[in-house]
Amino acid sequence: MHGLLGLGARVALALLLSSILASWAMLARAHEVLPAIADMERQGDRLTFAVEAPLEGYVAGIDLGAVTDTNAAPEAETYDTLRALDAEAMEARFRAFWPEMASRIEILVDGAAVTPELDGVEIPEPGDLSLPRPARLSFSAPLPEGAETVQVGWDAAFGTLVLRQQGVEKPYDGYLEAGTLSDPIRLGGGDQAGSWASLVNYIPVGFDHILPKGLDHILFVLGLFFLAARLRPLLWQVSAFTLAHTVTLALAALGYVSVPAAIVEPLIAASIAFVAIENIVFPHLGLWRPVIVFGFGLLHGLGFASVLGEFGLPEGAFVPALIGFNIGVELGQLTVIALAFLAVGWAWRKPWYRRVIAVPASAAIALVGIWWVIERTLL
Repeated sequence: MHGLLGLGARVALALLLSSILASWAMLARAHEVLPAIADMERQGDRLTFAVEAPLEGYVAGIDLGAVTDTNAAPEAETYDTLRALDAEAMEARFRAFWPEMASRIEILVDGAAVTPELDGVEIPEPGDLSLPRPARLSFSAPLPEGAETVQVGWDAAFGTLVLRQQGVEKPYDGYLEAGTLSDPIRLGGGDQAGSWASLVNYIPVGFDHILPKGLDHILFVLGLFFLAARLRPLLWQVSAFTLAHTVTLALAALGYVSVPAAIVEPLIAASIAFVAIENIVFPHLGLWRPVIVFGFGLLHGLGFASVLGEFGLPEGAFVPALIGFNIGVELGQLTVIALAFLAVGWAWRKPWYRRVIAVPASAAIALVGIWWVIERTLL
C-alpha cells in the first residue's frame, strides 16, 4: 500500500508539473508585453517625444508593469476589443484617454514639473490580431528659457520605457523599468553611458528577456534539462547552445545576418518540439545531441536579436551593451536550470525519474512547441 501511495504521489507530481508547463506556455505566448520606445528631442522651446507603443494596453487599463502577457490581465477582453477597432475609432478612444495618461507622465525640467501636450497619434488599421498593433504617439512639453536638464518618468502601469535622446552629441539612452524616473539628462547632450555602465545596464535587460519574458527559450532549456539527468552532459548541451546563440546574436545585431521573424519564430517553436520529442524517444543522451543543440542555438540567437532590434543598442557603446545583454541571457538560463534542479533534481537518480517526471514534462513541452509551430505558420 505504501508503494502504491508513493507511486500515486509521483504521478500526481508529474501531472502537476506537466499541466503547469502547458498552461503557463499557452497563456504567455499570444500577446507579449513589449516596451514603449520614446525618442526625445529638443526643438526650440519645446521638448518633443515620439513614442512607439501598443496604445490599447493603456486605454484598457492593463497594468503593463505587472504582467508579461496581456492575456493574463483582467482587462484582456477589453484589450482585444480595442485591438479589433478600426484606426479612426481607436484614435478617438485614445484621445479621450489622453488627459489621464498625460497626468501619469512625469517630466521634470530642472526639477520643476511640466505638463505634456498631445501633438498627434498614428494608429494603423488592425492586422494580425495575434500580434500587438504598433502605433506612434507624439507629445511635447514647454522648455523654460535657460533650461538645462530633464527627467522623464513613466507610470508603473505603462510598463517599461526605452528612452533615446536625439539631436545631440553623446546622447542619453536608457532602459527604464516600470515606474522609474530617469536621472537628470542634459538637454545639450553628453550623458551617453560609458562602456562599463552600458555593459552593466544591459545585463538586467538580457535577464528580463529570459525570466520572465523568454518562454520560448525557457522551454528549450528545460528540454535540455529533462534528458540530461546528470550535470556534465547538461553543461555540454548548455555550452553548445550558448556558443551558438552568442554567434548569431552578435552577427545579427551587427547587421551581418537578417532573417524575417516569420521564418525564425516557427523554427524556434519546432526546435522546442524536436528536443522534447527526442527526450521521449531516446532514453539516453546521444553523441549527436550537442551538435543538434548548437544548430538550434543559432536560431535562438536570431530570436534574441529580434528583441534587441525592438529598441536598439547605444551606438557609442554597442559592443559592451551587446556583451551585457548576452551575460543577462546566460544568467537567466542558469537561473532556469537552477530552479528546475531545485524542483526535481533530487529525483535524477531515482529509477522512476524518466518515466514519472522527464517523459510527461517533455510531452507537455512538445505539445506546446507543436502548437506554436501551427500558430506561427497557419493562424
